Amino acid sequence: MGVLDGRVAIITGAGRGLGREHALLFAEEGAKVVVNDLGGAPDGGGSDRSAAEQVVDEITAMGGEAVANGDDVADWDGGQALIKSAIEAFGRLDVLVNNAGILRDRVLINMSEDEWDSVVKVHMKGHFVPTRWAATYWREQVKAGEEVKASIIHTSSTSGLLGNPGQTNYGAAKAGIGSFSIICAQELARYGVRSNCIAPAARTRLTEATPGLGEIVKPPEDVEAFDVWDPANVSPLVAYLATADCPFNGSTFYVQGGTVRLMEPWRMGDGVEQADRWSIDGLKEALAKLAPV
Repeated sequence: MGVLDGRVAIITGAGRGLGREHALLFAEEGAKVVVNDLGGAPDGGGSDRSAAEQVVDEITAMGGEAVANGDDVADWDGGQALIKSAIEAFGRLDVLVNNAGILRDRVLINMSEDEWDSVVKVHMKGHFVPTRWAATYWREQVKAGEEVKASIIHTSSTSGLLGNPGQTNYGAAKAGIGSFSIICAQELARYGVRSNCIAPAARTRLTEATPGLGEIVKPPEDVEAFDVWDPANVSPLVAYLATADCPFNGSTFYVQGGTVRLMEPWRMGDGVEQADRWSIDGLKEALAKLAPV
């Protein structure tokens, strides 16, 4: 019996990379998995359902249970159909892993409207839509008298939480996902739903396509050496967050290799205060002590 035995999970973007590793580990730990993937290119173009079907084949070959799904997670009806597919296939839903994403990197001054819109849509709306429909399902379960111990795991990035030049679209979406996860945790706890977020650092099609990262994330030449960029390193944390008794809610974790660290959200820092409206000159003088050197 695995730590996810009997739980039903949807994993988006699970045809390759991080999502594939999540799906395989979830199945190994006893979960029934909906493998969602449009099978598009790293920039979102095209579609090929065979990627999801191949992962399902791997899971069934190891004795697990899984179904493939090709719904568009950023589409309102597609997101609803995705949630329904888990219930129709396995009778319930316990876990949603929002992982699907694309890249269209460009410095701000050269970025097109479509490059902005497409990335924000897949990441931000692609997290919102499945989460909204899953939350609706869990609320209905609670109203029907069922006990819910559900988990949502969102996927952010240090590109959004810390910033990365050339990725204003991706970074803005990933920062938004971090806040989205916190608010989901605040709103959905009453229904027995926990919401947490990861900021992974791993070798995927997206990181390999990021300028300057391709060489860095290459596997080590020594086959015996620990591969810190292996995407499989990320999945145990996701699986733990998906367990029914995990205590975390509203947290964001950085994870790479054997490192797992809690990320600190926005918080109030040093400041100035007076019992009256500030003048511009007064602020200039008072804030001088806080200005970067």
